Amino acid sequence: MDAACSTQLIDGDGTFNVSGVDNFIKEVKLEECGLSYAVVSIMGPQSSGKSTLLNHLFGTNFREMDAFRGRSQTTKGIWIARCAGIEPCTVVMDLEGTDGRERGEDDTAFEKQSALFALAVSDIVLINMWCHDIGREQAANKPLLKTVFQVMMRLFSPRKTTLMFVIRDKTRTPLENLEPVLREDIQKIWDAVPKPQAHKETPLSDFFNVEVIALNSYEEKEELFLEQVASLRQRFFHSVAPGGLAGDRRGVVPANAFAFSAKQMWQVIKDNKDLDLPAHKVMVATVRCEEIANEKFANFTANENWRELEEAVQSGPVSGFGKKLSSILQSCLSEYDTEATYFEEGVRSSKRQQLQEKLLQFVQPTFHDLLGHLRSGALENFKDAFEKALEAGEGFSSSADVCAQSCVSKFDKGCEEAVIEQAEWDTSKTREKLQRDIEAHISSVRTAKLSELTTLYESKLNVALSGPVEALLDGANDETWPAIRKLLKREGELAVYGLSDALSGFDMDEETRNKMLTDLENYARGIVETKAKEEAGRALMRMKDRFTTIFSHDSDSMPLIWTGKEDIRAITKMARSASLKLLSVMAVIRLDDELDNIEKTLTLALVNSTNNNATSKSISTIDSLASSTWEQVALEKTLITPVQCKSLWRQFKNETEYTVTQAISAQEANRRNNNWLPPPWAILALVVLGFNEFMTLLRNPLWLGVLFVGYLVSKALWVQLNISGEFSNGALPGLLSLSTKFLPTVMNLLKKLAEEGQAPSTNTNQSSMNSSAQSEVTTNGESSSSSSGSSPAKLVS
Repeated sequence: MDAACSTQLIDGDGTFNVSGVDNFIKEVKLEECGLSYAVVSIMGPQSSGKSTLLNHLFGTNFREMDAFRGRSQTTKGIWIARCAGIEPCTVVMDLEGTDGRERGEDDTAFEKQSALFALAVSDIVLINMWCHDIGREQAANKPLLKTVFQVMMRLFSPRKTTLMFVIRDKTRTPLENLEPVLREDIQKIWDAVPKPQAHKETPLSDFFNVEVIALNSYEEKEELFLEQVASLRQRFFHSVAPGGLAGDRRGVVPANAFAFSAKQMWQVIKDNKDLDLPAHKVMVATVRCEEIANEKFANFTANENWRELEEAVQSGPVSGFGKKLSSILQSCLSEYDTEATYFEEGVRSSKRQQLQEKLLQFVQPTFHDLLGHLRSGALENFKDAFEKALEAGEGFSSSADVCAQSCVSKFDKGCEEAVIEQAEWDTSKTREKLQRDIEAHISSVRTAKLSELTTLYESKLNVALSGPVEALLDGANDETWPAIRKLLKREGELAVYGLSDALSGFDMDEETRNKMLTDLENYARGIVETKAKEEAGRALMRMKDRFTTIFSHDSDSMPLIWTGKEDIRAITKMARSASLKLLSVMAVIRLDDELDNIEKTLTLALVNSTNNNATSKSISTIDSLASSTWEQVALEKTLITPVQCKSLWRQFKNETEYTVTQAISAQEANRRNNNWLPPPWAILALVVLGFNEFMTLLRNPLWLGVLFVGYLVSKALWVQLNISGEFSNGALPGLLSLSTKFLPTVMNLLKKLAEEGQAPSTNTNQSSMNSSAQSEVTTNGESSSSSSGSSPAKLVS
């Protein structure tokens, strides 16, 4: 890629190159960019590969160090160039490396000035550092950043700058483990610097957006390094867009004012005296005390007593934890005090404080684990004690209060034993969490107990109301709803009293208590209403059952035999009236003892109207059911609307009409069977009209014998053909059956007579035959058809 020529912005003596910057702006046409440009700078230790990284990342031509000539200062002052091929226009600054031997130990003011200038001017600042320097106080530019942060807040208003830490020559340590250390160090630096009143509460995020990336070694893994740089290069495209690396554009100046703004800012930084180096002895004390503190921290982490204590806490609470750990910590701090006693007091105290904070931070997770064990143990003890108290029949609220106080008291005692002398850690949050857990458990048990009580009394109400209400509605009459109301009141009061007594131990507010009791009363009422709706859905079946029971049984509940003397019309009317009564009872819910005229309306519309002619009055009464509501009855209390009553009655009459018809038919059949004699007038007519024939019979007795023989033959045919049995199934089936049996029966009789005529006749036989014929005539009425088949022949012979 083509690289723009680099220009020195500030020389090694701190002189701002005004003419060179003006020429650079004209060459790269920066003035035409307006606000659409970004400034990137890089700082870091000398010879750490800053220029090399910029040249590969942005296509610039900054001077790079020749490794074969030795490690020396390459970049002097601050150089500037335009990135090749990146939009929008991106300007990059290469800063002189820090910690160079050319400037010496006592002349680092320019390093701090250039670093502050880069932070103030740039949108993105790359901080180049070696991977093995992470965790070191000097190599990570920490003192430099501390001073720069402090002065920057006083000199400039907040401007969101992206700090991108570039970790060079990445080792096998994962970036996920390196990044938190860097972020924590930056935050500590920010928290530690004194802040002016205007920025007392300003968070680090108002000034900086910290990012961390890692690159492999350029010399050992050049191909991988170039791939990683190419991937990083993509992030600088559209960097000024929202969400980009330079997306926060607060305080940005137009491109045509960049040179003037940079010059004025450098002048302010150069004239500031707060960037002087600390004294040499302070630097020595800082490095040596840091080494001693790190050594003591390492010794503490390897301490056998500490490790045993840590392992013991993993298993559960440890008695005397606070005293044991305080002794170990005090021993470690005392060793530090002994070895660092001759160094500068301010640095020594600062590093001791840092060591103590580091040690406390290290042991704090174990302390929190111990508190967790104390809390969980106290909670389990509370649960056990609370459950036993409830099983013993003690009041719910009193048991909860006593058990909670006891367990929290034990927890507080355990926390006192766990307190560390060197720390002022607050255990109130853990105590509050324990109290919340206890309250949550109490609430859970309370909810479960109240639910059990509610379910218990609801079950009792179901048993006490469902069956009786169904039985009362089944025998619907004028006393049905009063009886249901009485039952509901009695059982509801018993249930409410029982629940009220059970709730006395829960110490609940009056409003909640009354609501639960009211809900139970409403539940009882709901059971009755639900059962009434169910029975209303079976109204037609109930009506038919009641009609059948009354119509088909007598006053003694015996099945009714239709002898012909019963008044079917009156019985039918009575049965239908009883069914109509049931319909009127089930039509609406009457739990509030309100009067209605439903039965009267149904009687006028469905029963009385059938007894009247089709007059205007009957039409008006029938039309009174052409509605979906009853007069003086709320819609929610309606179970069967007037229109539905009319439809049910019509269906009821259609389905019960067959029963009435069958009764009428049975009565007619019984009447016919009992009236076998002709009417008296017919008998009188026969006597009058048959007088001559009667006298003829008296004058000629032979005719009597002929008639007698005819009677015997007819009787034999009656028995053989079973005429009464054939006609029991109806006239037409009887005639058809007799027509097929008549001729074979006559032929059978003739055959028997012929056989009897051929037999020898004697006086003895004649008399025996006559006697047997007499006996046959007597028994033919009761014998079977097979035994009576021979009697006509004997009678005739």
